Amino acid sequence: MKKSLIGIAAAGAAVVALVAGCGSGNDMKGMDHSSSSTAPAATGSGKAAGNNADDVTFAQGMVPHHQQALDMAKLVPSRSTNAKVLDLAKRVEGAQDPEIQKMNGWLKEWGASTSMPGMDHGSMPGMSGMMSADDMKMLEQSKGAAFDKMWLEMMIKHHEGAVAMAKTELQKGSNADAKKMAQDIIDAQQKEITEMQGLLKAA
Repeated sequence: MKKSLIGIAAAGAAVVALVAGCGSGNDMKGMDHSSSSTAPAATGSGKAAGNNADDVTFAQGMVPHHQQALDMAKLVPSRSTNAKVLDLAKRVEGAQDPEIQKMNGWLKEWGASTSMPGMDHGSMPGMSGMMSADDMKMLEQSKGAAFDKMWLEMMIKHHEGAVAMAKTELQKGSNADAKKMAQDIIDAQQKEITEMQGLLKAA
């Protein structure tokens, strides 16, 4: 009887081990399939290549970063009469809003959250170039030439942060579309930084 019980127990252990082995193999295949099929199966603009964790971090960080730039740009019409600042704010809004939509689309395709865990775009001073809630409040309360100066100084810092984030994506990311956007951000925002520095000198 004891021998029978031992035999049954041994057989049961062997079955459990076999199932466990198959289960882990299936899990690994599932993980591989999930990571490798991200791009080819996608139908949106993130389809050019697979993605890695750095691509996700780039998009999750750049979305709220861009959103704050939009928040800053939307303050301009009611606080500034400087035609060049008004024009720049309009261009910032026109460029960055579509990029937000595109990056949110990528994140959905990649099965990632469209927001960075624990982050609030209204107050993320730790992120490169982001304004704090107090910074934004000061900007909202200013007008005229004082607003223009503060807005330009803040937006230069904000753009410099975006450029730094984009350079990291170029170095570490793997998704071709995300890397192309990173390069576009560097090209466009570096040019605007130079433009804003010129406006500050002329003020």
